[in-house]
Amino acid sequence: MLSNPQIDAALDGAPEDVRAEIRGINTDARNLALQVALSVSVLASLIGLLNSLRMRRLPDITPSASLEGTALG
Repeated sequence: MLSNPQIDAALDGAPEDVRAEIRGINTDARNLALQVALSVSVLASLIGLLNSLRMRRLPDITPSASLEGTALG
């Protein structure tokens, strides 16, 4: 993605109608890319939230009798 000044610098000497069309396409693509990136992060957050709610219902893990009282390390 390029900013509009970067596009103007790259298209130096091109007709104004071509530059305007390319700026419009870049603006639309930038907005779509930001929406997709935000949607992906929101979806990942929701999956994590649902997974954490699912884990609350799991029973507590009880330690094995053979490991009680031993030092790890």
